[in-house]
This record gives sequence, structure tokens and C-alpha cells, in this order.
Amino acid sequence: MPRITAPKMAVFFCQLDGCAYQPPAGDQTCLGYLWPLLSTRPGATPSSSRPTLSSTACLRAQSQAWTARSKDAHHDVPSTRRCQSTIADTSAIPSPPPKKAARSAKLAALHARLALSDKIPVQTLARTLVDPSADPAPLFNNSNLAFLGQTFISYYTSEMLMCRYPRLPMEIMHAAMKSYAGDKTLFSVARSWGVESAAAPGAEVDPGLMQFSLDVDRTGNTKWGFVRSEYQHKFKYRHSISSRVVMDDDFGEMLPRKVQYDEPGVGDFKDNKNPDKIAKSHNIYGDFVRAVVGAIYTHSGREAARSFIKAHILSRHLDLEKLFTFKVPLRELARLCAREEFEKPVARLLSETGRQSRTPVFVVGIFSGNDKLGEGIAASLDHARKKACMNALKAWYLYSPGEDVRVPSDMMADGAKHWEPVYVDIGEVITSGV
Repeated sequence: MPRITAPKMAVFFCQLDGCAYQPPAGDQTCLGYLWPLLSTRPGATPSSSRPTLSSTACLRAQSQAWTARSKDAHHDVPSTRRCQSTIADTSAIPSPPPKKAARSAKLAALHARLALSDKIPVQTLARTLVDPSADPAPLFNNSNLAFLGQTFISYYTSEMLMCRYPRLPMEIMHAAMKSYAGDKTLFSVARSWGVESAAAPGAEVDPGLMQFSLDVDRTGNTKWGFVRSEYQHKFKYRHSISSRVVMDDDFGEMLPRKVQYDEPGVGDFKDNKNPDKIAKSHNIYGDFVRAVVGAIYTHSGREAARSFIKAHILSRHLDLEKLFTFKVPLRELARLCAREEFEKPVARLLSETGRQSRTPVFVVGIFSGNDKLGEGIAASLDHARKKACMNALKAWYLYSPGEDVRVPSDMMADGAKHWEPVYVDIGEVITSGV
């Protein structure tokens, strides 16, 4: 029987050599990272250097020590001491160990339901179901994979919208991206996959269940952006479009995002008294979907991640016309015609019926010279003229060269055709004083 080195001694040797943990290529949940380090020590043999699976608790405690050190350097706890205390008490592990993933029927069913490649191990899929609120250790939760997946989802969504609708205003672009890749949308995607949540996180939970806690603060960040100073001091400054693009997240919202009590969809749940927890649960399920995309990219590559995003996210139907709101459509249409050197828009009554009745109907058209830009139907002449202007603006902004337009990511494929530049519009109409 070969002699096995104790886990705490293995970690001690690793720290004595000054070696830091680096995720191995492929599965980042693998626990064999100490093997190449200890095998290079003088006098070490393969039989005496390989660590056992019981070092999971030690690795988890060391990861938590790194997280605590980044938060408060004055309250640092030596990782060796944390490892020794954690090995003695394995019940303190906040999430299931990776070795339980291979025996989970729920996890195997989810892997098959999503038609994932065999390159993606169930241990990585189990890691995507662990939220930082359940396990703060970054080596065992889905924060890193969710950040990676959010990057790819935002990239493919933005390039699709910009190439397919090159005249979209920036506010509509942010709203469309949120409709495709927002927390509520990804929450519905995750629920459509049949993912269930555990009553409470713990080591005894089935790895195939979503593990999170609404009462614990989450560590880590899965979105890119800056925290504005006016948000920290509760000031109310005007947020321009350029500042939203540079400072805020992919949806043009400040970090951390405020939850509006009158936000559409908040009242659709039973727990109406806690909208903060409702938004937090949406974000947790959204991070799970993002983590799945990050895991697919890590193990299967870019093309597999792109196909998965197209199949589950970009394939959803979105009516962009409902996202538009105009305060002064008459002025904005006049500015647009002046910028494009069109003739001044003129409203003309095309037809009417029941003028003297209780329900009149007027059909008004907006013309620029002999070209009809839009048409509106309403119960009053003024309202019909405004609707005609709004329809004309929507027809301009929703111009599309077609759904099969090429995007920049198509050039990454092998044997791609020569790139032909897509149409780029000069920009939206800026109406002063609005």
C-alpha cells in the first residue's frame, strides 16, 4: 500500500515553495492542481505526492482566505490554519463537493436537456449552479464563469442589433439589449430549462439544484461598469448617453442598480413586499445562464458558445416598435428632414369619417414633397398627425438591410468570405430642450 501524504502537509509544501493556485486547462473544478507542484520536489515520488480528494475543504478555505484578504487586509487569517481547522470539520463546507456531481441524476438530466457537449464535465455544470451568496469561495461558485458569459452574450447581442438595425437610437439599443440579455429574460430562460432551487445551500444539497441565499450579501461582480460618485452620495445628476456608454453597464444602468417599486414585472410574484429580493433572485438565475455560456466557451470554444447564445437568447422574438417613446415627434421629424436635406414635412388629411359623431376617425399622412413618410389613424386631427410623425420616425429608425446581414464575428470562422463593411448611420436626431 503506497504511503499517502496528508492534505494539510501537501498544502504546507505548496505554500513553502511559494506556489500560487492557477486554474488548470480545461475543467477548473479539478482538484489535481497540487500534483505537478509536489512531483517536482526533491525526493518526491508519484505515489507519495498525489493529494487526495479530502483536500477540497482545504482548497475552499484557502480560496475564502484570499477573498477575505482582498476585503480587509487587517483581518487576514493564515490559510494553513484555516485548512487545518476546515479538514477537521467537513460539515462547514457551504456547497456540495465536486465529487458528488458525478452521482447527481438532476445534473445529468440538465446536461442532456441542454444538449451540452461531452467536453463539458458535470463538475463544471454543478459549479454554475452555485451562487456566491451560497459559497463565497471564487474557486467553487459561478462568479468567474458568469462574468465571462456576460461578456460573450453582450458582444453577440450588440453586434446583431447594430448590424441588423443600424439606425437605432442608443437608448433603444440599451433597452433592446436588456430585453434580450437582462436578468428577467435570463430568469425565464433558466426556468424554461427546468432548473429548481434548493431550500437552503449546504454540502448535503443535490448538486443539480440552484443554490443561493437571498439574505446573504453576494461577493464578486459579474458585470462591467463603474460605480458613479453621485450614486454613492445619493445625488441626482443628469446622465447623458455618452456617460452611460462609458461608465455604466451594458444596459446603460448605474452600478449597483436601483430597484424601482413600480417596475413592470415586480408585481407578478407573490412576494410583493420585497422587490429587492425579487430582483436579486432574477439576477441570480441570470448569472447561472451566463455561467453556463462561460462554461461552454471554456471547454468547447467560441463557436459552440455562439451557437448556444443564438439558440437560447437571440432566437427570442422582440417587437422593437414597442420600445419607442417620443416627446415631441413633430419637432424631431422636422429636424430629421432638415439634416437629411429632405423637403419640410407637411401633414395632409387623407380620409375621414364621422366628423360630427361620437367616434370620428381621421387618417392623416406626413409628406415630404411627393413622398409619404408615414400615416396615422386617430379620433382627432392632432392625435392623427402625431401618430403619423411617430410612424415616420419608427420607419426611419427601424431600417434593416435584412436578417441575414453579416456580423463581424462571422470573420472568425475558417474560410470566411471577404468582409464587406456594413451600413453605419450618422446617428440619432438630437432635439434640444427636450
